[in-house]
Amino acid sequence: MLRPTIRKRILGIAIGLIFLMVIISALSTVMTRRIAHQLDELTTKYFEAYGHLARMNVRSLEQAVVVRRMVFIKIQTPPDERAFADQQTIYETKGRELDQEAQAARVLINAIINDPTTVSDDAKLGRIDNRIETVTSDLRRYLDEENRRMWPQLEAGNMPEVRASLARTDALRDDFNRKIEEIRHDMLEQVRSDAAVTMRDQQRAIVISAIVTMLAAILGLTFAFFVSTGITRPVRRLLDGTRAVEAGRLDGSIDVTTRDEIGQLTAAFNNMVEQLRHKERLRETFGRYVDPRVVEGLIARQGPTASDGERRVMTVLFCDMQGFTSLSEGMTPQGLVKVMNHYLSTMSGPIRSHRGIIDKYIGDAIMAYWGPPFTEHSEQARLACLAAVEMADRGTALRKELPELLGIRTVPSDCDVRIGVASGEVLVGSIGSEFMMSYTVMGDAVNLASRLENANKIYGSHSLVSQLTITAAGDAVESREIDRLVVAGQTLPQAVFDILGRKGELTEKQLALRERYAEGLAAYRERRWDDARQAFHAALEAVPNDGPAKALAKRVENFQVTPPAADWDGAWRLDQK
Repeated sequence: MLRPTIRKRILGIAIGLIFLMVIISALSTVMTRRIAHQLDELTTKYFEAYGHLARMNVRSLEQAVVVRRMVFIKIQTPPDERAFADQQTIYETKGRELDQEAQAARVLINAIINDPTTVSDDAKLGRIDNRIETVTSDLRRYLDEENRRMWPQLEAGNMPEVRASLARTDALRDDFNRKIEEIRHDMLEQVRSDAAVTMRDQQRAIVISAIVTMLAAILGLTFAFFVSTGITRPVRRLLDGTRAVEAGRLDGSIDVTTRDEIGQLTAAFNNMVEQLRHKERLRETFGRYVDPRVVEGLIARQGPTASDGERRVMTVLFCDMQGFTSLSEGMTPQGLVKVMNHYLSTMSGPIRSHRGIIDKYIGDAIMAYWGPPFTEHSEQARLACLAAVEMADRGTALRKELPELLGIRTVPSDCDVRIGVASGEVLVGSIGSEFMMSYTVMGDAVNLASRLENANKIYGSHSLVSQLTITAAGDAVESREIDRLVVAGQTLPQAVFDILGRKGELTEKQLALRERYAEGLAAYRERRWDDARQAFHAALEAVPNDGPAKALAKRVENFQVTPPAADWDGAWRLDQK
C-alpha cells in the first residue's frame, strides 16, 4: 500500500478533478443542447423555408411555360384538344404545387415564431408570413382573371389580344418574382441574425469551458506538485532505466533507496532487466539456428496454434554444390567446418538480402522459401529469382576461392552451383513430434524445386525454374525455356526455364544464344532433327560451353539414330535413359 499522505493527496486531487469535470460536463451539455437546437432551427426551418420560397419562383416560371404551350397547341390547325387538356392539367398541378410551397414556407415560419426557446424577430417573421400569403393570393387571383379573358380570345383567334394578355401575365409574374425575392432577402437577413446569435452563444460556451478547465488545471497542478515532490526522484531513475532498456541497453541496474512501493517497483524492474538479458541471449542464440522472423512469429503465437498448418502459395529454392562432397574428402573436421561455413554463408547471403527464409541446411545443400507472412505474395517469385541470379554469380566467384580453402591446385570443371526454384501451394506450419518441432514447408512445390535442382546435372545448367515462378517474376529477370519435364511423382509435363541474368543485363552473345536455342527447341518438338541440330550448334557458337545447348544437341543426335515413339509429346522424363 502507498503511504497514507500520498494516497489522501492523490485521492483529493482525483475527487476535485472529478467534481470540476462534472461541472464542466453539465455546463457544456446545457450550452451544447441550446446551440444544437439553434442550429437545428437554422437548418430544418430557416433554410427549408428559404428553399420553398425559391421553388415558388420555379413553379411560377413553369406555369408560364405551360401557358405558352397551351397557346401553341390552340393555334395549330387543327388544334390538339387532348394535348391542350393535358397541358391544362399540368398548369393546374403547377399552381397547386406553388400554393403547397407557399404553405410549407408559412408553416415553417410559424413554427419559428411559436418556439419560445430560441431568439428570433417574431414580428418581422409575422410580416413575412403575411406577405407570402398576400403575394400568393394576388398572383392566383390575377392569373385566373387573365386566363378567363385570354382563353375566349384564343378560341376566337384574336392573337393581338392573346399576346397582350400574355404580356400582362408576364408582368404579373415578374412582379410576383420581385416580391418573392424581397421576401427571400428579408428571410436571409433573419437567418444571418439568428446565426450571429448562435455564434455568440457558441463563443460564450467556449469561454466558460476554457475558464473552468483552466481552474481545474491550476488546482490539479498545484496539488500534484506537492504530491510529486516525495516520489519524483526514484520515478525519474526508473524512467531513465526504462529508456535505457527501450534503447536496448540491458547491462545496468537501479539502486533501491526506499522501502515503499517505489522501492519494490525498482527491485522488480531490476529483476525484469535480468530476465530480459537472459531472454535476449536465448533469442540471439536461437536466431542463429532459425530465421529471426520465424522465431518472432512462433513467439508471438500462443498455445497450440503455434503448430497449426495452413495452405499457402510459396516459392521454394534448393541450392547444391555439385562435386563438393568429393572435394571435401580427406579434410580435417575443423577444416571441413570452416569451408562449409564459408560456402553456406556465401550462398545464404543472397537469400537473406532478398528477404528469403532459410529453412534448413542439408549437408552442402540449402533449402529456402519465400511467401506470406514473411514476403508479399506478389513479390515472392521475383525475389527468389533475383536471389538465384546472385547465388549463381557468387558460385562462380566461390569456385576461384575453393582451391585456396581446400588446399588443392584446381577445382574440377563439374564443381558448380545448382539451383532449383518452383512456386505452388504448400503446407506451412510447425511439423514434428511432441519432442521436437520444425517450422517448414511441405508439398509438390518443394519436391519440384528439389527435382529441378537435381535436373541441372542433365542439362549442365546453373538454375532451373518452374513456369509458374517465371511468370510470377515478371520482367525482373531474363530467362529462356529449356525443356518440358515430367519429374518423379508427377504425370503431366511442365515447362522449365533457365535464368540467364537480371533484366536488361544480357550480352549480345547471350541474346544470340537465347534466340538460337529457342529455334532449336521449336524444331526439336516438331521432330525437325536437322533444323534442331543446326540451331543448337549455332547456340554453341554464340556460347561454346552452354550446357543446355550441348544436352539438347546430343539428344537430337540420339533421336536421329533412334527416333522417339509415335505418341511422343516432346516432354523429357527425368527417369528416361
